[in-house]
Amino acid sequence: MDLDQFADDTPADDADPDARCCVVATQQETFGRCRDGIYPSPRSYDRTRRAFDYMAFYRTAPVSAITHYAPVEARVEQRRGESGPMTDDDWATLIDPFSDERVVVVFELGDLVPLDTSVENDQNGVRGAWYCSVEDLRVAGTLSALADRAET
Repeated sequence: MDLDQFADDTPADDADPDARCCVVATQQETFGRCRDGIYPSPRSYDRTRRAFDYMAFYRTAPVSAITHYAPVEARVEQRRGESGPMTDDDWATLIDPFSDERVVVVFELGDLVPLDTSVENDQNGVRGAWYCSVEDLRVAGTLSALADRAET
């Protein structure tokens, strides 16, 4: 369970149930930047070219579950060394351990919305990107249930 759902200023879970969502795995540092409104992805990753309105976040730790989603408000391409939403520290922490890509697409996010019920890990986590509807997130209690409904 995530304590965000008990905060007074938490955005309502009122997204269109049919809206398309991209589910990605995030480590703690990446999830922290999602809270700040950005999620970077190497430009070569398929998700940078796919159409979707929301991103959902499978948190590898401390919960091993999909706990939040957020609206995608913009996509910004940024090259290493150029100014943009990503700092040098972001490159070192969020991109360098996973890719030597020199160009990223930064998804600019709205406020993170906690799911009423997290989608718990009952298999091997989320690898790559999964595509589903917001309603799929709301009704799937486990990653196995979501995998049955999602495009991977």
